[in-house]
Amino acid sequence: MPLFAFPQVLLCGLFEPRDHMIGVLSGLSDVLPLSYAVDAIKLVTSSAQVTGELVRDLGIVFVCIVLALFLGAATLQRRTS
Repeated sequence: MPLFAFPQVLLCGLFEPRDHMIGVLSGLSDVLPLSYAVDAIKLVTSSAQVTGELVRDLGIVFVCIVLALFLGAATLQRRTS
């Protein structure tokens, strides 16, 4: 879990804006779902309107949640009585 969560926290844009990161880290940040969650929160706190960018960010976070739940359920061992 720390190997998955810690890089996301460092690269999501909380400590350093994503546009100030070097190319490799910025590209990696674009793949991580926490970056989109942080962007969505920033959009919600700065404007009361629902924009296409907000919908996109929330959609990506939702897809990542569904994918994680599906992968977690697929890796569970089935027990039959």
